[in-house]
Amino acid sequence: MIMNGPNMVQQAQPPGRQRDGDNGVVRVAAVGDIHCSPTVASSLRPLLSQMAAAADVLVLCGDLTNHGLPEEAHALVHELSAISHQPIVAVLGNHDYEAGQVDEVCRILTGAGVSLLDGHSVEVMGVALAGVKGFAGGFDRATLSAFGEPAIKRFVQEAVDEMKKLEAALARTSNEKRLAVMHYAPIRATVEGEPPEIFPFLGCGRLEEPLNRYQVTACVHGHAHKGAPEGQTKSGVPVYNVAIPVMRNAYPNRPPFRVLDIHVTAPVTAHAQSAEAPMETDLG
Repeated sequence: MIMNGPNMVQQAQPPGRQRDGDNGVVRVAAVGDIHCSPTVASSLRPLLSQMAAAADVLVLCGDLTNHGLPEEAHALVHELSAISHQPIVAVLGNHDYEAGQVDEVCRILTGAGVSLLDGHSVEVMGVALAGVKGFAGGFDRATLSAFGEPAIKRFVQEAVDEMKKLEAALARTSNEKRLAVMHYAPIRATVEGEPPEIFPFLGCGRLEEPLNRYQVTACVHGHAHKGAPEGQTKSGVPVYNVAIPVMRNAYPNRPPFRVLDIHVTAPVTAHAQSAEAPMETDLG
C-alpha cells in the first residue's frame, strides 16, 4: 500500500509558511539511504533536525529502513516526529522490501504523515515532486533488453513499469518546476565509483527518458553508496546522488544531505539558514 492513488496530486504547505514573501525560493533538503533501525534511530535525529532547519520540505530517497521491518518504520517515525511541522516526501528503496512487510511499513509511515510516492506526485509550495522507487537494468548500450528467457523478460518489465509510472506522474502535473525523486539511479554518471560489475544493479537508463521528455528541474536518488554526487542526463537535467555515504565522502565538512534551491513564480518566505551549512545547489 502506497499513499495516494495513481491519479492524485497532493497539495502540501508547511504550517506558518506564506506564499507572499519576497524571495520566491523553495528549499528542498534531500538525502537517501538512512537505513533506520531501532539501534541507530537516535543518531538520525541530528541529521533530520539539520535538514528541517535548512529547508521547507524534506525528501527521503529510499532505503528508509534497514530490512523493511515494521519496528524499523516505527523507529523512523519516532525520529521524524521532532520535525513533523514540515512536509516529508519519500520513496521506498530495495531494503524496504526485504522482510516482505512493505505494506505494513507503508501504513506506518503514511499514518505519520509521510507522503510516499509511487507513480504519483505531491505539490509543495509550487514545486511538484514526482516519485518512484525505480529499478535495475543497466545504462546506455549495456541496458538489459527483454530477450530470451521469461525470467529476463520479467526483470526488464519491472524497469519498464517503473519508467511508465514516473512518466505518468510527471505527465499529470502542470507545474513549471518538477523534482523527480527515486531510489535507483537514472544515469550512469552518478554510479561511477562503484565496481563496474554491479552498475546494472544500481539503476536503469530507462528512468532517464521521462526526465528528458518532461524537462524536470532536477532529479535526486540514492542506492549507489560509492557513486558520484552529481551528473546530468543527455538533455542536461541535473541528477544528484544523495545517498548518505556519497555525501559524507564528497563533502566531509558538511552535513550529509543536499539542499536544492528551486525558484518558483510565486514568492515564498525566506527560511532561516542552519548554523552548519549543507551542500546547497541553486537550480534557478
